[in-house]
Amino acid sequence: MRAVVQRVSKGSVTIDGEEVARIGSGLVILLGVGKDDGSDDAKWLADKIANLRIMEDEQGKMNLSLLETGGEAIVVSQFTLYGDCRKGRRPGFDRAAPPDMADELYKRFVENLQEIGIRTQTGQFRAKMLVEIDNDGPVTLLLDTKQI
Repeated sequence: MRAVVQRVSKGSVTIDGEEVARIGSGLVILLGVGKDDGSDDAKWLADKIANLRIMEDEQGKMNLSLLETGGEAIVVSQFTLYGDCRKGRRPGFDRAAPPDMADELYKRFVENLQEIGIRTQTGQFRAKMLVEIDNDGPVTLLLDTKQI
C-alpha cells in the first residue's frame, strides 16, 4: 500500500458538483493499493499514519499525532500512486490491485483508522473527484508498506 499523507488546514472532496467530505485541521490521505497488498498492510499503515508525529504542538514543532490532536482525516482512493513511468510516456498500472481487491482493502484501511479513533471521511472509490487540499506547512509524506 502506498499513501501520500498531507497535513492540511482544511480539505474536501467534491463529486459531480456535490461535496461529499470536508474536514478542518487534519490529514488528507491519498491511498493506493498494490496487487501484493493484504489486510496486514491496511492495519500497519493505518496505525502508522494515526500515530505519526507530524502535527504541531504549542511551540510549533511537529511533535503530536493526529490521534493526540483529535484531527480528522479524508481518505481518497488513488490507484495512480502505482503508476510506473520508467518506460515510454504513458504510465503502466500493472502493480496496482484489481478494482475489487483495491476497494476491499481501501475500506479495510478506513475501518482501521476509525477503530483507532480517527474521525474519517472518504471520497468515492472509482469516482472522478475534485480534491481540495490546503496543505499546512507544507507537510507531505510518502509511505509505502513494501519499502519499510
